[in-house]
Amino acid sequence: MERMEDLVVNEIVKKLAAEDIGKVACVNKRFNFHCSEEPLWIHLCFHDLSLTQPRDHLGNPLPSFKETYQKWREAFVMYPWPLVKRVKRCWDTIKTWLTNNFPEAEATLCKGASEAEIQELESALNVKLPLTTRILYRFHNGQEITKEDMEDSTFYSSLGLIGGYSFYSHFVNVYLLPISQVIQETRRITRHLGFFRRSKYVLVAASFTYIEKLFFLNCTNGQLYVGTRNFPDNGEMIPCVPHDLISLDHEVNSEQQQDAMLLWLEEHGRRLQHGFIKLLEEGNTRSINLFPEQPPICSMAVTNGVQVRASALLIPELADLQDDVEKYLFAYSIRMSLEPQGCVINGMPFSSCQLHWRHWVIRSNDIVVSDVNGEAVIGMFPLLCPGDKEFVYQSCTPLPTSSGSVEGSFTFVPGRLAEPKGGPFEVTVARFPLQVPDYVF
Repeated sequence: MERMEDLVVNEIVKKLAAEDIGKVACVNKRFNFHCSEEPLWIHLCFHDLSLTQPRDHLGNPLPSFKETYQKWREAFVMYPWPLVKRVKRCWDTIKTWLTNNFPEAEATLCKGASEAEIQELESALNVKLPLTTRILYRFHNGQEITKEDMEDSTFYSSLGLIGGYSFYSHFVNVYLLPISQVIQETRRITRHLGFFRRSKYVLVAASFTYIEKLFFLNCTNGQLYVGTRNFPDNGEMIPCVPHDLISLDHEVNSEQQQDAMLLWLEEHGRRLQHGFIKLLEEGNTRSINLFPEQPPICSMAVTNGVQVRASALLIPELADLQDDVEKYLFAYSIRMSLEPQGCVINGMPFSSCQLHWRHWVIRSNDIVVSDVNGEAVIGMFPLLCPGDKEFVYQSCTPLPTSSGSVEGSFTFVPGRLAEPKGGPFEVTVARFPLQVPDYVF
């Protein structure tokens, strides 16, 4: 390499890992010079950390990319570097979506916790956090939303990073707890549930609006759980991530470890990034809406110009695993709209149509458990016109099994119910699944 031209040396060094660049820099002054050039470290910072500006892991500006890379490695020296990069990719996916779509929620993200703060949590609750959860907290120490904010303010209660849903008077919106709240709320629950004193659970995410929805990380097996209706009485919970994906075996390569907290947030980021879930705007309030927006979970059908989209999700906080008849509760969201050409009956267009009747067939597995006919939807008779926003409503149904389906139809009249322009016609609601998912949010 001594005889090679500078350009060739630069290209070779550029292909090395950071550890090897450090070794090459020690060979002589010439190699040290090439290994210190800023373009090389710009490349490394972008390749390893997707950084386009010289900043440390807390977002503070630094004078050079070489120092940036060094500061990052020093900040996470106690962790496997591939895991650090993976956690950063996870947070980058979520934050990029928030920046583009929901900046007011991004503003609630706290800066990363220190090792001292993580150790304080472990000491206070007598637990040892899984490796990847520790790294997640090093990047962002939850969200800065207090329990009082959630209870007293509609605005703050909608800024949860995990999001939520509403139907009838039931509303939840889940946010990530900062370490101080993890300690406080875990202690509160421990005082109420005696077995928690012997367990290694910590509360990491929650909704405190009206009905509590609580997510617990088991620090022993790495699984994330959500409390059911029976949680306050006996600690009943549902796992949130497939067990076989979790790997905390310390005898294998620590770079391959993954706990449910990381897997859960990675899956949430993918759903946001690919539009599987979207932002809901109601008046001046915006929130992440967990009702699926894409097939096959979200069905869609168009009849005579009327489009109906429908999807459902599990409501884990109202599940009752001890009840053989109403074990699971599913909420479903129906969105209906009129296409630009209006309502078309036998080739004749109409500028509006109004709902009169509904018919639902609900199945548990393949067995019909409910066949419902009735006027209106949630007491309303929506009038659809071209160009209007979707009319959206939510309802719910219990199920004795972990899977089933809903399908049905709506009866509309062209024009208005008070002044019909023709006879009633049926609009199809394509079948959509009711299913306990692999990932529970």
